[in-house]
Amino acid sequence: MTKLKTYYSCQTCGYQAPKWLGKCPDCNEWNTLVEEKISEESNSRMDPLGLEINETPKPITDISIDEEDRLTTNIGEFDRVLGGGVIWGSVVLVGGDPGIGKSTLLLQALNNLGLSEKKVLYVSGEESAKQTKMRGNRLGVSSKNLYIVSETSLEKIIEVIKELKPHVLVIDSIQTIYTSLLQSAPGSISQVRETAARLMYMAKKTGVSTFLIGHVTKEGAIAGPRVLEHMVDTVLYFEGDRGHPYRILRAVKNRYGSTNEIGVFEMKDSGLEEVLNPSELFLSERPINVSGSVVVSSVEGSRPILVELQALVSPTGFAVPRRTTIGVDHNRVSLLVAVLEKKVGMSLVNQDVFLNVAGGVRIDEPAVDLGIVVAVASSYMDRPVDPKTVVFGEVGLGGEVRGISQGGVRIKESAKLGFNRCILPHSNKKTFQGKEDIKLVGVRSVEETLEVVFS
Repeated sequence: MTKLKTYYSCQTCGYQAPKWLGKCPDCNEWNTLVEEKISEESNSRMDPLGLEINETPKPITDISIDEEDRLTTNIGEFDRVLGGGVIWGSVVLVGGDPGIGKSTLLLQALNNLGLSEKKVLYVSGEESAKQTKMRGNRLGVSSKNLYIVSETSLEKIIEVIKELKPHVLVIDSIQTIYTSLLQSAPGSISQVRETAARLMYMAKKTGVSTFLIGHVTKEGAIAGPRVLEHMVDTVLYFEGDRGHPYRILRAVKNRYGSTNEIGVFEMKDSGLEEVLNPSELFLSERPINVSGSVVVSSVEGSRPILVELQALVSPTGFAVPRRTTIGVDHNRVSLLVAVLEKKVGMSLVNQDVFLNVAGGVRIDEPAVDLGIVVAVASSYMDRPVDPKTVVFGEVGLGGEVRGISQGGVRIKESAKLGFNRCILPHSNKKTFQGKEDIKLVGVRSVEETLEVVFS
């Protein structure tokens, strides 16, 4: 008889202990250790395809590469985030909140690949084949090369792959797949890690491009061990509010392309539709001549995006004023508010400060510092900013305005959208060689910036 080994595994970080513990020693979470059993036979690493593949080391000069190294899905924003298309044999992890559009996007991409004579397989562990067909009808899926199977057993999925030999595989979702070698329930740490490892092994050996759809936790991270993100080649996150039609697909890891690249989509009745000019979209409903509103230029990956920052400063009714932010780093805003108090003399100690990035975008780069400062000052003084002015630059603790990267790309995007004045760091103005029809105003400090904006 096969011996079963019992251990306790943390469902948050994957830590394993020989006995149950109330608190995980690794991630300090309470009541997350669950009993799991594993057979001794499962400890041996078996070829998931049932084949013995013995590879010998080769000189790198003798390894051949196919000319057609990428598959294009004909969804421009999706291909852009992937780095130009799908790499043969790559493993891509797609995460996001429930109902945000992960399955919809991949079903549309598989349909386009199927129409280009590529054989694709969609494995649904959450829906039946008829339910997937109903969704496909709504999306206009009509490719005969798109195969659907509803299965959760990894061994049976492998058999289907060996028989069908698809070019692209989608697993929806990885938390529903299980292997019979483990006794734990589907979705547990052990099952997610083991099934993902075997699917990755299969992808590398056979060249099948594989997409894994993953659920996210309340904190927004992929459910399961962080090692899952380290194993795959690319990690994509869907961002956006289900109450709004716009979705942002962001690459946080990509071995074959740029990281922090984003793709913008709009959710419609017929599925996800790509947005080719996101800057124009995010600024379409911008209020004119309203205090606290300013346009900033941000670069996501290789794409410049103009977004609107909205600030609201009002007297507080509490002993400690509130600092509430949506779309930007909370600590960064607190730092910039302190710079305004110390270097400019604004009394914000008894004021609540609310800051929002319109459109549901999240911006992490320091180039929006100057925009945050101008938006907060505009709301505090109740003086609107010229609607044809765009602002960008990094702010230091001494109140100085520092230069940022890719200043020329930001200026050209601003001029293309009709802005006639750009307030930017003085160092970026000196190095700009273009001849765009836009007035450039270089500033060296926060005080100088406010004088230029509100003069």
